[in-house]
Amino acid sequence: MSDFRSASRQPFDFTGAMYRLCDDVTNRLDEFLHIDMSRVAVTFAQARRRVLHGLQAKLTPMRFERGALTTRRHGRLWTVQRLYQGDQEMLYILTFYLPRFLEQSFREKMVTVLHELYHISPQFDGDIRRMDGRYHVHSHSQCEYDRLMETFAAKYLAMRPPESLYEFLQADFRTLNQRHGGIVGMKVPIPKLIQVSEARSA
Repeated sequence: MSDFRSASRQPFDFTGAMYRLCDDVTNRLDEFLHIDMSRVAVTFAQARRRVLHGLQAKLTPMRFERGALTTRRHGRLWTVQRLYQGDQEMLYILTFYLPRFLEQSFREKMVTVLHELYHISPQFDGDIRRMDGRYHVHSHSQCEYDRLMETFAAKYLAMRPPESLYEFLQADFRTLNQRHGGIVGMKVPIPKLIQVSEARSA
């Protein structure tokens, strides 16, 4: 566990709370039912600059296209470093950048959460969701993609999930930090690409 700790009170487990929210989303919304959060590592990273603009969150797939364990780049065969939590191998890493993510509005935070979850392949095979056409990550328009996420967010909140699941997103970083005396969570390094011996892979 890594943390932003400022006092002796019980710190707030950000990644634990985010995991519970994502788990509820993926058990309520039809468009996310294929996701098994037990195989998604929810982590945080510290934003290097305390500015509002910049990366809020990202999804790291642990497989290549169509769930392949290897890919060929520049004539060489590569695989990705594996990540386990206990005996369970993770297929995705969902990372939030703090404090930047928590400085957004509640609406923007919910959209960001759904935005990243929607990148997970419908096959849940460790690959990303690939859109038709040239722009396979966000289709032809990221604005349209985010409008779709706003629709999903409104649909989720209309289902009246327990407010305790998402109330932490209604606070900014400073408020949450002062309220709990610190913010903690899981932090893992980004997995590395590893070159595979052609003889070994054969």
